[in-house]
Amino acid sequence: MKLHEYQSKTIFAKHGIPIPKGRVAATAQEARHIAEELGGRVVIKAQVLVGGRGKAGGVKLAKDSIEAEQLATQILAMEIKGLPVRKVLVDEASVIEQEIYFAITNDRGARKPVIIASSAGGVDIEEVASKTPEKIIKANIDPLLGLREYQARDVAAAMDLPREFWKDFIRIAAGLWEVYQDTDATLAEINPLVITKDKKMIALDGKMIIDDNALFRHPDLNEMRDTDEDAPAEIEARKYGLSFIKLDGNIGCMVNGAGLAMTSMDVIKLFGGEPANFLDVGGGAGSEKVAAAMRIILTEPHVKAVLFNIFGGITRCDEVARGILSAMEEVKPRVPMVVRLVGTNAEEGRRLLESAKMITAETLADAAQKAVKAAGNAT
Repeated sequence: MKLHEYQSKTIFAKHGIPIPKGRVAATAQEARHIAEELGGRVVIKAQVLVGGRGKAGGVKLAKDSIEAEQLATQILAMEIKGLPVRKVLVDEASVIEQEIYFAITNDRGARKPVIIASSAGGVDIEEVASKTPEKIIKANIDPLLGLREYQARDVAAAMDLPREFWKDFIRIAAGLWEVYQDTDATLAEINPLVITKDKKMIALDGKMIIDDNALFRHPDLNEMRDTDEDAPAEIEARKYGLSFIKLDGNIGCMVNGAGLAMTSMDVIKLFGGEPANFLDVGGGAGSEKVAAAMRIILTEPHVKAVLFNIFGGITRCDEVARGILSAMEEVKPRVPMVVRLVGTNAEEGRRLLESAKMITAETLADAAQKAVKAAGNAT
């Protein structure tokens, strides 16, 4: 789950990371009032969950509160990369002497968190990474020991950061590590971390991505979710605890287990088909959950067949079959359904489905071929 800049910076501030004075506004009039409180010269920043806001015209400098209102009016009427701008952040303007990129994220290769920093970065960090990767400084963090002060100091030295700013940088690094840990983030990023003309270090922008699997521990963060960038089907799936990702194919997939779902999609493609979604219903899915999954899959008009691939381990296959039949009665699908059941009571489960005139299969390869054929024959 991504957080907006204003949300990320609010969390930063709670952990001692200095941020500009400012507040979020939903209307141009609010933006003008905030600008008046801040002394007039402010930056108006679109709050959307995509990059490239500045290049798209979503970040503007206002010299006074009247201009702040005018610019907020323009920005609030924008769409950036297809997402509507519903709020703007009004921040006190800073005179920047140097921009620094600074983030903590996951290093999957090392299986540890990693600091990434660059004094040549700032908003153009991608260009730095592609053209001068030697300017990107990295340091892995032992998750059991946490970020040590010497590591932050080493990063500051490697960036050639002036020594007078080392103490501030170490404090900000410690705060960002707390943010990363306490929120179960997969990314906590300050871009840019700036040195201002009056020799202060400030987190001018912020970005955070929270691990969805940890949101049950953070109901306060879950309430911050912005659903504008989510497909309606993905929003509906979350209500039922389903893992769903929309794709571009025409064969709907309903599988219990993420690894099995990935394999099912691969086998569909092997036989010339294209999956319409990734959907993991999890173990022990009852008829209500199965029905919800079917409704979500069938809301897509391009779905021409649905493949069930169920391993009956925790749940018996005959119980799964009854759940599917119950869901069929509720949803009444008009496309072919191919079901592959394997596990406890699989034969009984297939018998129940065959008696209801459903297409069954014993192997995934057979099920995938039948689903591809059914989708090709569907009108």
